[in-house]
Amino acid sequence: MLRRLRAAARPSPLLICTLLLLLLAVTVEASIGDRLPEFQECVQICKQENCNAGSATPIPLHRRLLFWTCPAECDYTCQHIITNNRVAAGKPIVQFHGKWPFYRFLGMQEPASVVFSLGNLWAHYHGIRKLLAQVSATYPLLPWYRTFAAFGIASWIFSAIFHTRDFAATEQLDYFAAGASVLYGLHYTPIRLFRLDRPTSRNRSVLRAWSLLCCLLYTLHVAYLKGVRWDYTYNMAANVVVGMLQNGLWVWFSYRRYKQTRRPWAFWPNIAVAFIMAFMSLELFDFAPLWGMFDAHSLWHLGTIAPTLLWYNFLIKDSQYEMAASNRLKS
Repeated sequence: MLRRLRAAARPSPLLICTLLLLLLAVTVEASIGDRLPEFQECVQICKQENCNAGSATPIPLHRRLLFWTCPAECDYTCQHIITNNRVAAGKPIVQFHGKWPFYRFLGMQEPASVVFSLGNLWAHYHGIRKLLAQVSATYPLLPWYRTFAAFGIASWIFSAIFHTRDFAATEQLDYFAAGASVLYGLHYTPIRLFRLDRPTSRNRSVLRAWSLLCCLLYTLHVAYLKGVRWDYTYNMAANVVVGMLQNGLWVWFSYRRYKQTRRPWAFWPNIAVAFIMAFMSLELFDFAPLWGMFDAHSLWHLGTIAPTLLWYNFLIKDSQYEMAASNRLKS
């Protein structure tokens, strides 16, 4: 009995990771690059020499289509001038306006993050198409899985847009879409795990209350960020907590499912969660972009592609197993 009490008192790995993420999230320092006197002087001189009406330096069409202006061009150019000078002097690379000095490509500010965001979009699109092709149309959870894919696709579209050009509007759309996707992941998880989709009066009441609660939480989340304070630490903390809750539920379900079926696919959610946790740590130990392209955030986006594909494969196997079990009961 004493051993059981001690085991119960030990904090779970998920809890430890959550607390670590939240602790480190509030210790991130603000960028200092845009406050450097040499950077501000560089931008001022560049604007004076290149941005005067009637004699402004022309901007290529593909960059103008992405809303690059002369002052923005000066800001970008000076970031790399100052960065090159600091590297030559043996000084560390610093962030400007909260971002590392990336090398743009075809006008995209963070090309690696754009490409990897599109990779995640493809993973959701490919996954749901494969699921719809291999799972019977009569499976009652299909509408929830379609919605899960829709939220995922939308969130990665807005992520790609934001990393292409960072404006207040694109940033907000990216954050709100990501929050909606993460919260919907928590929303559909107990529906699958506890089969709240089954048409009983109790399930209908619980599902209605649960859906209203999730809608209320999302509304409050957006209202706080939009109307009270645009708080990066809070946004990260909220998404981490919601993500860890659903991950914990899936780890529990995966363990029970594996004991029940002894099928390798039943363990796939644990693998997906482990991959996501490993790559999430990159967000905590941020570093200057390798070759001016690949920073921790872009690699985090890269690292979520494979778990997403694995996740849909698990949903397919799980759905097929459920349908087969249901048919055996009917026969």
